[in-house]
This record gives sequence, structure tokens and C-alpha cells, in this order.
Amino acid sequence: MFPRVNLAVTHWVWKSMRKPCLLLCLILLLTTHLEGKKDNQFIWKPGPWGRCTGNCGPGGIQTRGVWCFHLEGWTSLLSNCEEADKPEKERSCFRVCDWHGELFEWEVTEWQICVLAPVHGEVRPRTSECVTAQHGLQHRTVRCVQKLNRTVVISDICEYFAPQPPTEQACLIPCPRDCVVSEFSPWSVCSKGCGKKLQHRTRSVISPPLYGGVMCPNLTESRGCDSHIPCPLGEEEYVFSLKVGPWSKCRLPHLKEVSLSGRTILDFSSDSKERVTFKHQGYKPHHHSKPWDVEIGYQTRQVRCTRSDGKNAMLSLCMQDNFPLTFQSCVMPKDCETTDWSSWSQCSKTCQSGDLSPGFRSRSRSIKHIAIGGGQECPELQEKEACNLGGELLQLCSRYSWKTSEWKECQVTLLLEQQDPHWHTTGPLCGGGIQTRELYCAQSTPESSGQPSKEVSRPVDKKLCPGPAPPTSRLCNVPCSTDCMVSSWSAWGLCVHESCQDPQGKKGFRLRQRHILMESTGPDGNCPHLMESVPCDDPTCYQWLVSEGVCIPDHGKCGLGHHILKAVCQNDKGEEVSGNLCLAPPPPERMACEIPCRMDCVVSEWAEWSACSQSCSNKNTEGKQTRTRTILALAGDGGKPCPPLQALQEYRLCNDHSCTYFYWETLPWGPCSEDALVTALNATSTWSGEATCGVGIQTRKVFCMKNHMGQAMIKRCPDSTRPETVRPCLLPCKKDCVVTPFSEWTHCPTSCQRENGTLIKQSRYRIVIQEAANGGQECPDTLFEERECEDIIYCPVYRWKPHKWNSCILVPESVRQGMMGISEACGKGLQTRGITCLSDDNQSAEMIDCLKWAGDTPPLVQECHVPCRDDCMFTPWSKFTPCSTDCDTLRTRRRQLTGKSRKKDKCQNAELYPLVEVEACPCEIFISQPHGNWSECILPEGKKEAQRGLKLRGDTKACGKGVRLQAIVCSDKNGRLVDPSYCSSSGYIEEECFIPCPFDCKLSDWSNWGSCSSSCGIGVRIRSKWLKEKPYNGGRPCPKLDLKNQAQVHEAVPCYSECNQYSWVVEHWSPCRINSELRAFRCGEGIQTRKVRCVNATDDSESSRVDSALCNQAEIPTEAQPCSLLCPNECVMSNWGQWSKCPQSCDPHSMQRRSRYLLRPPLSSRTCAEDSQVQPCILNENCFQYHYNITEWSMCQLSENATCGQGVRTRLLSCMRSDGKSVSMNYCEQQNLERPMKMSLRCLVECAVNCQLSEWTTWTECSQTCGHGGQMSRTRFIIMQAQGEGRPCPTQLTQQKTCPVKPCYSWVMGDWSACKLEGGDCGDGVQVRNLSCVVHNASASPTGKQVENTLCGELLPQDSVLQLPCSVPCPGDCHLTDWSEWSTCELTCIDGRSFETMGRQSRSRTFVIQSFENQDNCPEQVLETRPCTGGKCYHYIWKASLWRNNERTVWCQRSDGINVTGGCSAQSRPASIRQCNPACRKPFSYCTQGGVCGCEKGYTEIMRSDGILDYCVKIPGSEDKKADVKNIAAKNKPVNSKIHDIFKGWSLQPLDPDGRVKLWVYGVSAGGFLLLIFLIFTSYLVCKKPKQHQSTPPQQKPLTLAYDGDLDM
Repeated sequence: MFPRVNLAVTHWVWKSMRKPCLLLCLILLLTTHLEGKKDNQFIWKPGPWGRCTGNCGPGGIQTRGVWCFHLEGWTSLLSNCEEADKPEKERSCFRVCDWHGELFEWEVTEWQICVLAPVHGEVRPRTSECVTAQHGLQHRTVRCVQKLNRTVVISDICEYFAPQPPTEQACLIPCPRDCVVSEFSPWSVCSKGCGKKLQHRTRSVISPPLYGGVMCPNLTESRGCDSHIPCPLGEEEYVFSLKVGPWSKCRLPHLKEVSLSGRTILDFSSDSKERVTFKHQGYKPHHHSKPWDVEIGYQTRQVRCTRSDGKNAMLSLCMQDNFPLTFQSCVMPKDCETTDWSSWSQCSKTCQSGDLSPGFRSRSRSIKHIAIGGGQECPELQEKEACNLGGELLQLCSRYSWKTSEWKECQVTLLLEQQDPHWHTTGPLCGGGIQTRELYCAQSTPESSGQPSKEVSRPVDKKLCPGPAPPTSRLCNVPCSTDCMVSSWSAWGLCVHESCQDPQGKKGFRLRQRHILMESTGPDGNCPHLMESVPCDDPTCYQWLVSEGVCIPDHGKCGLGHHILKAVCQNDKGEEVSGNLCLAPPPPERMACEIPCRMDCVVSEWAEWSACSQSCSNKNTEGKQTRTRTILALAGDGGKPCPPLQALQEYRLCNDHSCTYFYWETLPWGPCSEDALVTALNATSTWSGEATCGVGIQTRKVFCMKNHMGQAMIKRCPDSTRPETVRPCLLPCKKDCVVTPFSEWTHCPTSCQRENGTLIKQSRYRIVIQEAANGGQECPDTLFEERECEDIIYCPVYRWKPHKWNSCILVPESVRQGMMGISEACGKGLQTRGITCLSDDNQSAEMIDCLKWAGDTPPLVQECHVPCRDDCMFTPWSKFTPCSTDCDTLRTRRRQLTGKSRKKDKCQNAELYPLVEVEACPCEIFISQPHGNWSECILPEGKKEAQRGLKLRGDTKACGKGVRLQAIVCSDKNGRLVDPSYCSSSGYIEEECFIPCPFDCKLSDWSNWGSCSSSCGIGVRIRSKWLKEKPYNGGRPCPKLDLKNQAQVHEAVPCYSECNQYSWVVEHWSPCRINSELRAFRCGEGIQTRKVRCVNATDDSESSRVDSALCNQAEIPTEAQPCSLLCPNECVMSNWGQWSKCPQSCDPHSMQRRSRYLLRPPLSSRTCAEDSQVQPCILNENCFQYHYNITEWSMCQLSENATCGQGVRTRLLSCMRSDGKSVSMNYCEQQNLERPMKMSLRCLVECAVNCQLSEWTTWTECSQTCGHGGQMSRTRFIIMQAQGEGRPCPTQLTQQKTCPVKPCYSWVMGDWSACKLEGGDCGDGVQVRNLSCVVHNASASPTGKQVENTLCGELLPQDSVLQLPCSVPCPGDCHLTDWSEWSTCELTCIDGRSFETMGRQSRSRTFVIQSFENQDNCPEQVLETRPCTGGKCYHYIWKASLWRNNERTVWCQRSDGINVTGGCSAQSRPASIRQCNPACRKPFSYCTQGGVCGCEKGYTEIMRSDGILDYCVKIPGSEDKKADVKNIAAKNKPVNSKIHDIFKGWSLQPLDPDGRVKLWVYGVSAGGFLLLIFLIFTSYLVCKKPKQHQSTPPQQKPLTLAYDGDLDM
């Protein structure tokens, strides 16, 4: 413990030093902080980026954590790190959503060419050791693109759905393949005559060089002819040819070529290119000419005579009549001129969109002048480029999503009309139906604070909304209403005051009630009244209930006595109450009675009063009750006699009230409305129910009704049972109509429009998304607006106006004279004309306007002809003669020769100069033929209403009478196609057809409900339908029919009958009739009878008898029973009393008792019978238990007017006795059993909905503009699929019909003509082909027929080149051959497997040398290659002929048998010359086929140990072919025989080429040795002599296989 003084000092010190200490600490911290920053000991460390969240697309956000770390690893305050270096914590990202999978995909290019794989960073070169292929790599590009416009986006989007495909793979590069060529053709034939002649042969390329292979060799070989005949000196034979040179470029005449007098002088000395203005023969001034002026120039060419050796000769040696033209007029070329580029348009992308696609902008230019005379054609007039590629700086684009209105009212009629087209309303509609809603696309609004925005967006074009559209129709249900099921009426009660708590007046009511067995359902379900009343007088609420005791005699054992009465006060419900409540005085405690003495007559007690005969009383009928008593014993002598029969029965009146009864009746509750009091309550309290707009009140009217007589006074009905007239309710909120804003006005056309008198309009619309309800503001009337477009730009109208043709312009005179010495100005020339651009009002306009709006320019130049003096002159052609109506007639026209032409012989040639032209007359007879198949049956289209979206229709016509069509082909008499309108206005053959309508299963209406199967408790009642007509043609099937009766459909529901509804009523027993023939009363056994009848207890008339079958036959009372009438001296006992009650448990150990008492003692000492009985309580015999019985749920019951939808399943409750018998509900209610609550259940009957289809769309355009095979189609769409057993959707949602066959007109190019030299023999010329217009049917192999060129129009085909330059080689020229045929398609293969999918074909041209003097001027050979399909794999192998003189032919052959050059491996080439190494220099030796030295015939080889020939030894006797010993290695000298070559491999050679002994030699030696041992041993056994000693045989010399080297052997 510190002393208190020290604590005080410490506190004082801290208090005085606190501020300086804190200041010092702060300074130290700041210093440390600055030092840390000074040393840069703190750094930022970011965490990983989190998941992309937010909106789908580029609007996502990624975040990450950023911490400040010390270099030693511990975290610090963020302020210690430099804020400027802080990494970003948030960035935008592209959030991928599931629906993006439909928008993006991986785009994979084809694999690139395989390249050699690098080894150690270097590309390994191809080596000569390549056998089949080398390893390589090939790459491809993989990009993530948007499907719509194929624009590239980030790869993360596609990787979200699928991994990225590989971009690199291993591959094989085949070994280098050399060029493969065919065999040479045979040598050409040598020409006859003297001099040196040449012959040649050629070959073609089969396969080009690939993968670095050797290039192709020369394809031509030439040689001199063997039969060379020298020509005599100076008499060499030459061929002279007129060689035509090429045309020069078109040029304008030089100034010196034009004389002042109009003549021209040709000047070849000047090369000046200066243009001089002149005029001559229509030449226009060329200096400063206008852009649209056509300049006519001239061009020349050389014509010379050449000799076959290539040298020039005198022109006279080649002169001929038809000399080629050396000059001609031409159009000076002028290039196309365009304007400058316009400025770039705005970028089409102005905002960031989710697809990351770029925008585009464009610019254009116009044509100022078209190309003329082969000038450069016009370039592209429009240019387009991408813009805003990234789009990061742009604002985000608006997003659009599907919006819908609220569901409209449920339409039940649609389904009812489907089931029965003739349906008509018979009551309130309910059950299943279809409801629709509007669908529109609108801009998405961002949701703030998690609550949807209430702002309504304007509708936009539906194409802007991505993803599938929500459904616009669905099944719905209008709830059906059912009324209550109630029990039968109870019995009338006593006359009571209206209120027993406050009894007033002397008027009261008698009441009867019924209770609800099943509650009502639906909004319109109601219950009947449950209580009826009858006014009565003298009402009482309490009364005395008196019970009598046993009669006690006053004196002795018989005679007069008294009953002791016990009175209890009860209320109107039968409950015991205090006696003070009973206003009447209590009954006396005693009541006189009499006990019969021994000889007195004995009468039984009075029976219970019978039921009242009437439920009410009127003037004619009264209700009565009776009771009886019977004589039990007769009186004896002196005893009191029995009473008369009248005294044995009593009557009294009952139910004396009137038959007019009253009840309260209510009208339906009115609408929920506001009330002043309730409104004040709403302002001060909070309603805890549904989301409503407060509490209101509902009222209804209540009337007092008289039975069958209408309304009565209110006081006639008890006010205590009056129903409520006011109740609280929930006020529904007012719903104002909600409509979208108007959509944007549809766009007016921005491009110019042709003025045709029709107005161009724009429109806008809005959509009701919520209808008005509960008194809200109504919807506006205008939902669609339309107006005319303003500021429409109409296209300007311009047209070309051609001028007259100018005079024909010929080549200048100086040029004509200088070239050919011709001075006459005649022949072919060109003439021009000007054109003018005119506006719509015939005013002059710029040419550029007509080029833009008036189409192609008219021709500005045409050929012309100035007749020469020697030309034939004709009159103009006359008109054609008229045609008759006959189509087989001809028409003619004529012309005549004029002037001096009549006398010229050449002009008389009718073939060259015809004077008459004949042609067939046009025929107006056309023939039609059917084409194609019949179309499907097409129904007539009804009147279509303008509507947005798809509407549900219940009466879409899908069957009935229609038309089927078949197209026709219309042709003229010559078989040429013409427009089908010449044969038929529609182009079709029409035929009526019929589509059978589907017929649904038809059933009858429901029968009436049958009676309940049980008269007491729960039963079943049934109603039925019968089959009227079966379905066909795809109609709705019938429901499942009853198995017992296939033509009937049953519906069963539970029912309940009150157990006392039908009951047996018995009358009193008749007196006991003694079985005696005497009519006097006597005692003994007898029979008594009574009447039994079945009555309806619920009927007002209690005595209304019904059929006995309605009552329970098992409980029918007996109508007769034995009885006994006791004699005077017998003991008389009373009737047995009721058995006492058994306990509810029915315990068998429990007993029940009953008793009776003595009425008259016997005379004698006889004992009386027992006065009590006991029996055990046995279950189901005299003791019963009770329980509630619930039926199974019924079938789903619909309203009478409903065919499907929501219904009710019910079950009923009954009271069952333990023996299975139905009893009254009172038994179960008295035992307070738990009663089930839910007795009804909502259920759903599936609606049979027919497939809902849209209307047919309009027919599409024909798939082909002309010819066969064109189709037109129309489609319809499924709006709602079929449900349940409705008619399914048809499989045919598209209809097609063949188009009428219209004629196709096409330009057809003829074949190229031979090279035309215009009078020359060789040199440069032209190839021409004709262009003709034909009509055809566009079939696969069209065979057209020629028609007028005007039918094809002016649009020529793209390759409409009608003239091409060509050349014809002169004799002696070195020229190229024609193209060879394309080789067969060949694939690149490795080991017999295809390496490529596409093969290659090749063709080639080679040169032909006609003279060795001109071989230096030969062109190069040409090779062309093209890809092909269907190729094969070929392999190349070496082939060799048989050896001949150690030589053979070796060649390469392709696997299809074609001999080629190239293709086979040079390393594996077989030898073509056989040589031995070392050479065979020994005497009598030569080189064998095996490549080793051998000896000639008659000599054998002596080999050295290394297998090389040492020398040859002559075989002894070889002259006469007798040799003692033969050497296996000896070989005959090869002969030039094919037989020898065939069997050359069959000779036995014991040595390998290297001199080693072969393996088979050792095997043969071993086998021979064993055979020798066997022979020796066998010989020994055969030759052995018995009992003789074996002597040693003399030694023999062994046989050797080698010579000793003596040459004499």
C-alpha cells in the first residue's frame, strides 16, 4: 500500500507534467514518421482483384484491398505511404452473364503453313537425310468475337464459357519434292524439202516442285533431221509470210501533219509532243479542250514480209489482194475523274456498348468524268473505316430490356369457343381461360436502394432488346361459385318469446332450423335462410316437466291410491333451470290413482302421444295426436269391469299454428365504401390486414319474407334472428390508368424520295400497362398518333440529252498517204456526239448531277463508214411487208443498188450483198404447260386488321374450302419462254380443294343428378353424359369412358340424407284377439296387429305417405305380434320398462337392467313372474359406440358454365354406429366427438387449350427472279402451345408454292474465234467472240434460245471482253505451245496417308524451236498450278529392265503406271551399268551379274580366302563335256538370252559376293556326312559274315575336291 501522501505527490507531478509529456510524445512520433518516410521504408501492397460485380457487360466493377506495409513485413497506417503512389482500388470490368454465351464465341482461323521447328533457338535446315518428313510447327489465330458483327472482344468473355482453343500444334513437313514431268512425246515429223530441218518433242509437268524441291527441267528437246538434203547454191527453199505488227498507242496528229489547205504531211522526224490546235475533217480543237470533249486520234501498225529463217524480205514477195489495214481511227484514252473526298461522317458508335464492337464512319466522292477510250476506270467511290475502337472515353450506352403491361382480364370465352364454336352465354362465366398482356421494349432504368423505379419508360424498337421475350399469354382462372348444402328442417319448437331474457307481450314465435352441411364457395356463392318462424300466442320460455312415480295404495293392497309427482322447470332448449323461472304454479305433488284388486280388470298405462298428423293447421285440417292403452287382464266375478273400447284411446290437438311461416332474406353485400365514422377511425388507427387503403363498410338489404307469398311486414319475423345489414370491409385502393409515354416518332426517310404522289407519314404509339380500377383515372382515348413527314427531300430529276452525231472522222490524209499512199478520204472512221445534262424543268445542269441521278451515259462514240468510189452503194432498206394472221407466214424487206454500183460485178454477188431479207412474222400464239407439283391447299385470307404484336384468336380459320395452285410454263410457238401472263393472268392453274376440319368428341349435356344412394347418412349421386359423335381429323379426343358402358361418362359426388327424412310410422296396436271360435271375451293367447307406413318426415304434412322402398327395409316394424289376455285369477305385471343405459365403453362386465311392477296379485298362492331382468353390455348387440365417418374427396367439381380451371373437391361427414349403420348426427354430437374442420378443398382441372397460332405472314418474294425452281413461302408462329387434350400444334408452320416460271434472259458469250490477222499470215491479231441474248429456264444445264438483245438490257456480264489480242507464230519463229491438259489431282502424302485435304493439278506450256537461228529469242516455259479436290496418294518407285551386256535401263514410275522423270529418290536409284571392283583382269575371267569376277565357260574359279578370284583353271574334258570333278562355283559365260536372265537367280552360289561361304553349304555338308555314316553302317550290317574275324581293310586314299594345280589335268 502506498501512503496517501505519496499518491498525492504523484498526482500533482502528473498533473503538472502531463502537457509537456504529451507534446514530447507527439514530436517523437512525428519524427519517427518523417524518418520512415525519408528512408522509404513503407510501400503499398495491393491484394488480388475481386470478382466482377454489377451490371452485365462493361458496366461491372472490380475492387481490391490496398495496404501500407513496412519493409520488414508489418502493416502500418495508410498515412505512412505516399498517397500519390497508391494503386487504384477500383476499376471497371466486363461482367460476363449467362446470356452472353449466345452473343460471343471463339473464332479460329485455319492452321497456317507448317514451318520447321527451331532447335536451340535456330531453325534447323532441311537435310539430305530426310526420309519421309521433318518435325514442324503450325500456328493459327484464336480470337473471342461477337457473333453479330464478328468484332474482336477480350478473351475473358469467351473463357467464361469455354477454354481457349490451342494456337500451336506439332506438324510434319514432307521432304522436298522435285518437279515431276511426263515422258517425252514422239519426235515430230520432219518436213520435206532440201535444207536443214528440225524436229522436236515435248513433255508436260505432272507435279510442281514442293518444299524446296528441284525445279522442272526443260520440257522441249530439238534435233536436226537425219535426212538432210543440201540445197543447191542459191536455191534454198524459204517460206514467206506477211507478218502483222501490233497497233501503236492512240495519238493525235502532229502540227506538221496538217497543211493550211487541209492536206496533211506525214513527218517522222519530230518527236515533239506539243499539241497544236487545228481543224480537219471534223477534228475539234484539242488545246484546252473541255473534260467531256471526246478526242479522236489515230493508230498505226507495221506490216512486213518475213522469211522462214526469220529474216525480212521484200514486201512484194508477200503481196496479196486483201492487204491488212495499217492505220485506223481511235478514241484518245481519258481516265475517270472524281471529286475530292467528302469529310468523314459521324461515327456510328457514340457510346460504350456491351458488345465492344467498334463504330464506323464513311466518306464518299462523285464521278466528274467517266473513263473513255480504255482509260483508267473509276476507283471506289465510298470509303469506310472503323472508329471509336476502345470506346473507353465514351459514355455508357443505354440498356434496354423487355417490359410488360399487367395481365388483362381473364377471358373464359376463348376456351369455351374452342370446345363448342356454337357456344352461347347461359350464366355467369367462370373456370379456365386465357389472359394476355402487352410486350414492349424500353430503356432500362437503374434501380436505386434496391427498390424498382416507378418511372415508366417509353417503348422503343423491339430489336434493341436482347434475349428471349417474355410470354404474352398464359392460362388463368375465374373462380366459380357454389351454393351451400343444408340439412332438412327440424321439427317446430315450442311457442317462446322472441327474447327469453326480456320477455314482452303475449306474442311469440315457434321456430324450426336447419344447419349447413357444406359451406358455399366463390364470390357469388350463397346460402339459403337457415331459420323459419311462425307467430304464436301465449309464449313461454320455461315450463314444468312432470314425472310420475308408482301408484301407492292409500289403504291395503288395492283400491284407491296416489302417484307422487316430481316437477322440474326446463327452458325452451330442454335444460333444467331454477323453478323460479317457471311462471306457472308448480303442479301438485300427488295425483290420485287406483290399484286393481284381484278380481278387477287390469288396464295398461297410457302409451306415448303419437306424432302430430299435420305440421300446421288451417281451416280445413287440424293437427291431432293420439295415445292408447290396452286391457292386460279380464275382470273376475265381482271385480271391477274393463272400460269400454272408447275409453282405451285419447285424442288431442297439436301444431295448431298457422301454415304461413316467415323468414329473413338478404340481398348480396354491396361494394365496399367509405364511411365518415370509419374514415375517422382510419386516421387514428392502423389496419393490420392486407395492403389496402383503409377500412370501409358494406351494406345489404334484409327483407322479411312470407312463404310463397312474397315480402311481409318486418314485425312478422323475429328481430333477434335478423341478419346483419352492415359489416366492415377492406377498401380497395384506387388504380389510375398507367400508360407509357409516346414512343419516338418513326423516322422519316433521310435519303431522297421519288415523287410519286403518295404521302409519307410517321407515327408513334403508347401502351396501357395498367387499366383503371376502383374509380381511378380512366385511360386516354388516343393510343396511336400519325402525322405527315415534314421536310421530305425529293430526289432531283435529271436526264441526258444526246446531240446529233458529228461527221465521220477518218485518219488524217498525211497518215494515209504516208502509210499506204492512199489519198481518197473513205473507209472506216469514228464519229462523236455531245451530251447535255438537263434538269426536270429542261434547264442545263452540271454533268456530275446526271452521273449521279440519271444513270449511265449514252454512247459518245460509234463507228462510221465513209463510202469509197469502189464500194457498192444501196438504197435504204424498205419496210417489212405486212404479216397475215397465220403464224407460219414470212415478211420481207428489200433494197436496190444505186449509181455505178449497178454495173459492178462484185456488187451483183447476192451472197455478199443481199438485196432481200426474209424473217418469220411474230406469232401471238402461246402454249402453257404445268410445271412442278401442286401446292398445298391454301385457304383464302381474311381481312387483316392493323395491330401491333400477336393477338390471340379463338376463331382462326384453319380448314374449309381453299385453292391449290400449280405453276405454268408459257412458251411461244418456237418453244421460247415468255412471261406467264401471256398464258394466264396469275401464272397458275387453280383448282378447288378442301381441308377437312377437325371434329372434336361430342358428348351430350349432363343429365340431372340422380337421387342419393343412401336414405340415411352418406351416399353417392351420379349424373352422366353419353357419347354422341366420335372425334376425327385430329379433333379433341374423348375423355376416358366408363369400362362397363363405353358410351357413357359418369360423374359421382357424395351426398347426405337425413336419417329421419324417411321413417316408418306405426299406429297403435289393436286389442288382443283371442284365438277362440267363441266371440265372447275369454283369456288366453291371441294376436294383435297395427298399421305401418313410410312417410317423409321433412314434408309439412306428417301423414304424406311415400313409397315403402325409401325407408330402411332392415328396420321395418312388425305388423302383427302374439299377445295374451290374462285370466282373472292370474298375476298381472306391468309392461317392461326401458333398459338402463350401458356405459359408453361397452364394458362386458357392466350390466343393464329393466324392471316392472305388480299390477294385480294372483288369487292363489302362485308366484308372479320376475319383476326385473339383467343382461351384460355386449358391443353391437345392446351397446353401441359412435364415430364420425368422412367420405373420400369427391372429383373436382366445376360450375355448370365452366369447362376447366379451379373447382372444388368436397367430402361429407356422417355419424356411424359401431355395427356400421348410419345414424342421426345427434348421436355423435351428444358424445362431443372431435369434428373435422376442412370439408372442401380447392382443385384444378387441366384446361384443354388448342394450339394458338398467329395469322399467316404475307408471301415472300420468289427465291429466284426467273426460271425453274423458284419458291414462295409464308409462315405462321406459335403463340401458345397446346395444353392438356387440346388440339396439338400442326407440324406445318410454313407453306410453299412454286413461282410462275418467268423467262430468264442472259448474255451468252460465244467461243473465241481463231486469231484473226485481217489479211496477214502471222503476227499480232485479235480473237473475237459474239455476245448474244438467250432465254432459258435457269436449270442446271440451260439450253437457251436466242432472242432480241433488247430483252437482256444494257447490263453486260462482268467478263464481257469481246476482243483479245493474240498472235500467230510465223514459220521459223520460236513460240510457245498450247497449254497441256491438267494433270490428275495429286495429294501430298506421308507413308501412304494424305497430308493435305486439297490436292494440286498442273499444266504447262513449252517453246518450240523452228530454226536454230531464232533460238535465242525463245520465250520461257510456263507452269500453272491450281488446287483440286478428290485427289489420290501416289508413290514413285524405280523400275529396271533386264541386264544386257552388263547394262540395263532404269526409270521412275508412278503407282498408277505412268512413267515419269523425277519423283523417285536419287539415293535409291539402281545401277544401270554393272561393274566389278576390283576389275576382272585375270585370264578367262569376266564380271558376273552378282558384281564379282567369275570364269568363262569351261573354266572353274580358284578363290582366295577373302573371296576374290585368284585365277581360272580349265576343267578336264570340258571339250566333250566329260569332267571327273565339277566345281560348284563354276559359271558359264552369260549369253544374250532372255531365258538366261529369267533363271539367273536360280543358280546355286555357295559364296557371298564378299567371298564368305553361305550357311546352306554347311547344312548340306552336315546332312551328307550323316547320310554317309548311315550308308556305311548299313553296308557293314549287310556284308558282315558270321563267325569270322573282321580283318582291317586296306587304307584307301580320300577323294579330294581340289585340284593340285597341274594344268595337264
